[in-house]
Amino acid sequence: MDLSRLVIASKNEHKIVEILDVLDSIGLDVELVRDADWPDVAETEATLEGNALLKARSVRAETGFAVIADDTGLEVDALDGAPGVRSARFSGAHATYEGNVDKLLDVMDGVANRSARFRTVMVLIDDNGTELVVEGVMNGSITNERRGNNGFGYDPVFLVGDRTFAEMPTAEKNAISHRAQALRALAGELAAN
Repeated sequence: MDLSRLVIASKNEHKIVEILDVLDSIGLDVELVRDADWPDVAETEATLEGNALLKARSVRAETGFAVIADDTGLEVDALDGAPGVRSARFSGAHATYEGNVDKLLDVMDGVANRSARFRTVMVLIDDNGTELVVEGVMNGSITNERRGNNGFGYDPVFLVGDRTFAEMPTAEKNAISHRAQALRALAGELAAN
């Protein structure tokens, strides 16, 4: 694949910082474009892969640069995989991190099976328009209450081992997370091509 300059197709600064940290740790040697702009892309697809492809293709068309885009969902077994593709909007159209966590804790109140996973589908479109799709999964469970002050989104209630993502130092979370796994898979594919 041919990469020279790359745009991260997100306006979520938390996500951008996490992706940059992981890209730096895996040594992907590419110039990141931080000043590109594009209209918001409505995530209208029914799957994480569909939304990631939609964002990547839209931002590539707007900017002309190679692009990395992802869509991530929290999939809770007791909720038949919800919130899934609707994770960012779980508590409604004007959802906030706090509101989403509140709703999740509310619907999980009294539920015994708390197993869950974070799943990230990541798309890279290179300088020639070639598309690469990879995935990262982190298994865990949902706590009964918020724990920790780091991270963002569902991190305070997503338990891996005996700690939530929000209880882990950023570097530790970024080394094992679903997004890190997807980026490492992407780096592996790039090295193989």
